[in-house]
Amino acid sequence: MKLTAKACEAAKPKDKAYKLFDGGGLYLEVKPPHSKLWRLKYRYLGKEKKLCIGEYPTISLADAREHRDEAKKLLANGHDPSAVKQEIKQEKIKEQANTFEAIAREWHEHKKPEWSEGNAKTVMARLERDVFPEIGKYPIKIITHKMLLDLANKVKQRGANELAKRIIQMSKHIYRFAIVTGRSEQNIAEDLKGMVKSQPKGHFAAIEAKDLPQFMSDLRNHKAKLNRQTYLAVNFMMLTFLRTGEMIGAKWSEFDFDQKQWLVPAERMKMKKEHIVPLSRQAIEILEELRQLHNHPVFVFPSRINHKKTMSNNTILMALDRMGYRGKMTGHGFRALAMSTIMEKLHYRHEVPDAQLAHAKRGDVARAYDRAKFLPERIQMMQEWSDYLDNISQGGVVIAGDFQDRKRA
Repeated sequence: MKLTAKACEAAKPKDKAYKLFDGGGLYLEVKPPHSKLWRLKYRYLGKEKKLCIGEYPTISLADAREHRDEAKKLLANGHDPSAVKQEIKQEKIKEQANTFEAIAREWHEHKKPEWSEGNAKTVMARLERDVFPEIGKYPIKIITHKMLLDLANKVKQRGANELAKRIIQMSKHIYRFAIVTGRSEQNIAEDLKGMVKSQPKGHFAAIEAKDLPQFMSDLRNHKAKLNRQTYLAVNFMMLTFLRTGEMIGAKWSEFDFDQKQWLVPAERMKMKKEHIVPLSRQAIEILEELRQLHNHPVFVFPSRINHKKTMSNNTILMALDRMGYRGKMTGHGFRALAMSTIMEKLHYRHEVPDAQLAHAKRGDVARAYDRAKFLPERIQMMQEWSDYLDNISQGGVVIAGDFQDRKRA
């Protein structure tokens, strides 16, 4: 007689194991102390074999019968059910090992010889900071369109629009590598084309010159709330005009305190040309405090978590968010603020702050890049800009008329 659900449930362990047969080779093996296991007895190439289906009641009677029927179909087609089960198990083990992070790191190693050292570090930093914490642990085959899109939107929400778009682009290459190496069948990142829009150039959130007094007041009020290094980094960024990625990679070896200059190496500059930053008295004071604060042998802005790395690219943005400037100000916004304020309030002709911002375009022969261009004026400008910020943070005013001799048509 065939088994019933009630008979399976009522079966109790005895001193020795026994079997309850259902038909077609399927049986329930009851073993002490309290084990019930479904097995299938069959013959393949003239030999008797057994297939372990699973435990009861996790596998019900109806489920066990379905497994038996599937095994019979495999036998009819000349396949050994036990061998097929092992192949499936091994495939699942491989899938679990083929996480997005594991494949992305393989792809990175594969591509690294084609990249500059700086680009290779940037790509890995983006993966480790933004991608791996979200989807890195998942097998690449189970990652969905929504998971990848949610990741990009999370990055976009903090104002990093271009980075969100680049993460999708980078994921496309990782999926292509996974497909070629036989670990994925679909490039889901390719399907997200156009779903993440980059922010139009020139539209980084930035406050205006009239908002500076309030901003300086807010920064001062958050002095105790922010990590000291973060607070100093925000101030240093305002005094040096560099992009966030250019600044946080600063090394002590790049500074000449006798000449009061910072020579930023070409590989960290957007234009791939080394760049001189004149250091004001206030900027040097910040550097001296940073040296005393952590005394790191290499980095000016080391990571608090891993001292072999620099602080995160998002630290400045997160500090601005805490100050209430989400969507109003970004790290890049300090560059636009400095340019407009220096021209409006200090009356420098645009070529001087423009040179300090390293705005020269590639291929522009008329404005060929010269790291020392307008340097004497830039040295003076950087000190006056620092004094200007000091004055307004203390409630004072810089009188624009004092600088009228610089104004040119």
